[in-house]
Amino acid sequence: MTKKRLTLHEYINGIRAGERFILSRAITLMESTLEADQILAEELLEALLPFSGNSVRIGITGVPGVGKSTFINAIGPYLIKQGHKLAVLSIDPSSEISRGSILGDKTRMPELAQSPQAFIRPSATGSTLGGVAQKTRESMLLCEASGFDVIFIETVGVGQSETLVHQMVDCFLLLMLAGAGDELQGIKRGIMEMTDILVITKADGLYKAPAQQAKKEFQNALHLFPQAESQVNPEVLCCSALEPEGIEEVWQAIQYYYQQTQSNGYFQQRRQKQRLHWLHDTLGQQLKHLFYTHPAIQQELSWREKEVLEGTASPGKVARALMQKFIASSAQSN
Repeated sequence: MTKKRLTLHEYINGIRAGERFILSRAITLMESTLEADQILAEELLEALLPFSGNSVRIGITGVPGVGKSTFINAIGPYLIKQGHKLAVLSIDPSSEISRGSILGDKTRMPELAQSPQAFIRPSATGSTLGGVAQKTRESMLLCEASGFDVIFIETVGVGQSETLVHQMVDCFLLLMLAGAGDELQGIKRGIMEMTDILVITKADGLYKAPAQQAKKEFQNALHLFPQAESQVNPEVLCCSALEPEGIEEVWQAIQYYYQQTQSNGYFQQRRQKQRLHWLHDTLGQQLKHLFYTHPAIQQELSWREKEVLEGTASPGKVARALMQKFIASSAQSN
């Protein structure tokens, strides 16, 4: 049975009333590639912008197996008990072969998934670079308009997802494991420089002592880095999501960072930069779409690609020729 198409006002009213089913459908609308859906999605986002921006946006990254979902499933109920509404936007890796994705975060966060004060939305990355779904920013704003005041964006923890998520959150958490090799050499310097709070997970049982040792090593290493742009020194904490221990301390560190950046003006600057990143990313996506769907490019692209495959023309030369064709054809059509 086909679902009834919702009107703009039905979407607005449902989201503002906190109806999670309507919110979920609105995010699906945002992710749609149909032109009619994209127009409606833009109207919806524009209408809800005044009701967004009132949350703490937290990015969470770390290598696969570090326990990102387990950590969120532990801190989530704690935040709900404190009176917060929590949204989790979890990015699942799409297969480059089948274009499918696992979308299994609701099974990895069973306690949160059952709470009416929590909203979990896994989204496939599709072809978007670095493991961030194309419409994550839009989804975040819809959640804010629906009353969620804490938003976690969980990355797949590979590629360039860390940089992209850093461009859309207020506080960036890096989760690390102790005893998994040389911690200091096994992490990219760039990620460390972006990190606002570093959390060593699974600090329980046999791993409790190694976690404390890793904490000291990371604290010493962070002193060698330049002063953070936020002017707030990154904290290093240990936690166990199973026991649970250290969860409250992590939230206190997030609140402290939020308060400090609010008072020194960095929070506002970061949000402004994020809006500019969003603008330029959207322009890039729209230009790419216009280019590949242009009739003149579609006619010429396949044999131009053949030239590159056969090595008879360089990618740079072919790219310039296609771009010139696109510009000339666009000018003629206008």
